Order: sequence, then C-alpha cells, then structure tokens
Amino acid sequence: MRILHTSDWHLGRTLHGQDLHAYQQVFHDFLVDLVREREVDVVVIPGDVYDRAVPSVEAVRLLGATLARLAEITTVVLTPGNHDSATRLGFGAALMRDGVHILADLPGLDHPVVVPDEHGDVLFFGLPYLEPDIARVQLAAEDGPSLARSHEAVTAAALDRVRRRIAGRAGEGPRPRSVVLAHTFVTGGEGSDSERDLTVGGVDSVPAGLFHGIDYVALGHLHGCQDLTARVRADVARRAGGGAAPGSGPDAPSSESASAVDGAPAIEPTAWYSGSPLAFSFSERTQRKSVLLVELGAPGDVAVERIATPVPRRLTELRGTLEEILARADEHGQDWLKVTITDAARPAHLQERLRAVYPHLLHTTFEPEGRERDEATPQVRPEAHPLEVMDDFLAFVTQAAPTPQEHAVLEAAYQHVRTVRQEAS
Repeated sequence: MRILHTSDWHLGRTLHGQDLHAYQQVFHDFLVDLVREREVDVVVIPGDVYDRAVPSVEAVRLLGATLARLAEITTVVLTPGNHDSATRLGFGAALMRDGVHILADLPGLDHPVVVPDEHGDVLFFGLPYLEPDIARVQLAAEDGPSLARSHEAVTAAALDRVRRRIAGRAGEGPRPRSVVLAHTFVTGGEGSDSERDLTVGGVDSVPAGLFHGIDYVALGHLHGCQDLTARVRADVARRAGGGAAPGSGPDAPSSESASAVDGAPAIEPTAWYSGSPLAFSFSERTQRKSVLLVELGAPGDVAVERIATPVPRRLTELRGTLEEILARADEHGQDWLKVTITDAARPAHLQERLRAVYPHLLHTTFEPEGRERDEATPQVRPEAHPLEVMDDFLAFVTQAAPTPQEHAVLEAAYQHVRTVRQEAS
C-alpha cells in the first residue's frame, strides 16, 4: 500500500504579514499531481490543516477544493490538530463524499478507517490533538477517576484503546497492519518557534515508547521533517526491558503490551514527522520542506521516501551594518529577508533603502553594537512561553520575582483560558 503523509498546512497563515495563500495553492496543486502520478492509495494528514479554529472563507474553500480533487483519485484520512477546531472540522464529516474521512473525536478510536490490499487490511486510527484537561475525563475508565493531567496520560490511554481494537481484529484472522495519525510533540523531536506551545504541568511532550505495536506512526505538529523511528524503537525496547523510558512517569496508565499478537513477531514501529510544506518562521529557514511517501508492505515491511515540496523563495537572516547588508543584494535580493542592523546610530531612511534592493524584506531589527540595552524595558522573545512572559511582567511591575504562590495563580489562569478556548472551538 502506498501512503502519502503530509501535515501542518496551516491554511490562512501569514509569514510576518506576507500572505501565503497563493503559495499554499501551488503546494496543493503539487500534492494532487503527485498523488496521481505515484498512484497513492491513502493520503494521511495528522492535523493543523487550518491555522486557527475559525478559518477564513478563502482557507475553507481551498481545503474543500483540494479534498474534492483528492477524493476522485485516492482515500483521504485527516485529524484536527491544536490549531484546528475539532468540532468545526468534524462537523461535516458525515456529509463528506466517499473517500474523505475526518477522524475528529475520541469515539472514532473504536472505528478506524479500513483499507485492504494484497496483504490484508490496514487500519487507520486518528488521534486528534488531545487537550489533557478535556481528554483526561473522556478517556477515563467508566465510573473511574479522571486520568492524570498530562499529555502522557491521555495519549497512553488513547493508544491502549487503539491496540485493543487491533488485537480484537487479530482474533478474527491475520493481524491487521496499523497506521496511527497523531498530532503531538514526541520526546526527541526538534521543534521551531512557529509551533504553538502545548505545555501542561511543565511538560509539553509524550514519551516515544507509547507508540509500541503500531506499524507506522504519522506524526503532526512539528514543522521540520524528521525521522523518529530510532527514538521510538529504543524507547519501546527500554520499556519492554523494564527500564524507565525518558519522559515516562507515574502519570501514565500502564500501557498494554500489544506489540506481539498471538505469537506473531513484535512490531517495530516506524515513526516520522512529515513537517509543514511551507516555512512559517525564520527558525525554519534551514529545514528542507517535504512530504513522505510510505510503502507499507507485509507486516514489518515499511519504507519511507522523502519528497521535496515547492518552496516559493529562500528565507535568509542577515546581520551587519546597513552598508554591509546592501552589499549582499545580488546574493539575497529575491529572498524573504530578516535583517538586523548594527550601525552605532540608526541610519536615515532605513526601511526605504533596504526595500529598494530587497523587495521581499519581511522584518527589520535595529541592534546597535557597542551600546548596552536598557534593561528597564523587558524584551519579549517570540519563542518565550506565555507563562514566562507573565512572570517577567509581574517581576517588572513589582520589582520582585514572583513567589511560588503567585506563579501558581498565573498558571491556573493560563490553563483555564486554554481549556475554555478549546471547549469553545
């Protein structure tokens, strides 16, 4: 079976004010052509097709048109991420044409999409982004207490349900192969500053070993294409040997061992992030944007091919005096550019002079070398966690570091807002 893995389209997103819609259309045309040319059987999209819970009309139309085109030539399975609204994305699931499956809720874990090939059935399970404050109740045992408030606990419980379903199907015949679409931050993955923070209780990731017993794990959330197979298999082996896996702890329910069914060889998971097809921040400037073509053969036979996506233009960061920057226009004149100017005094007509030779300039910062920054004005870093910003603000206002009690109040307020926003979406 040939599977195309792509994620994190973030339709409706901009890059420092630059509208990306036209470039996203180019990617969608590329995707449809690739699916047709390579005779792809299933396209999997693990989350964040939209950039926000209430997408623009333009973004909705693009997604609808692309799904309609794909449905004519293949099967599509997609799940919502932390940027999407699971409720809104899942609202039209029952109305979708044949060939498009939106797995947007937890009951869907018991009803995988089944696609057969010459080796038997392949079960496709969707793990939408699991907000711990909500999922810990929904995934708890009937009449039992809520799960621990952590990404690990809710993800482990969801995957246990997946493995029970696989084991149940194995009892009816040969063990089916499985593909899990999961929108989460797996320990060992490399993030960038354009992904929305997922931290709950000080932890933003889940242990890689939770994904044991799955043939292919199609990951979404991180924007860089990366292979986590070795990390997942090593963590699975540590757990099987009784060792403490990195990031594991008492929060997680005891994960059922379903790597081997009825004496069959243990499945060694293959796990990848496809990454986003376009860059959404300058921290992604060195990433090679891709989609993944997965060949799923007999049980245990998985091969992954990385295919580059069309990139509209390079992202470049330059630092130096204005004259030094202007001198590099021949090399970087057509790039999307982020510039840091280091002249001792701010040059006159700075933006006009830069834009005259850099028409795609997106961001300019003035940081004069040799001059100390005024520490009386705190600087907010784009990658800073919201709680860190809140602590810094309180310290600035009160001229004293927040006490543990004050930090706890801020964290409770932050988590409450996250939960309310998730429920409202």
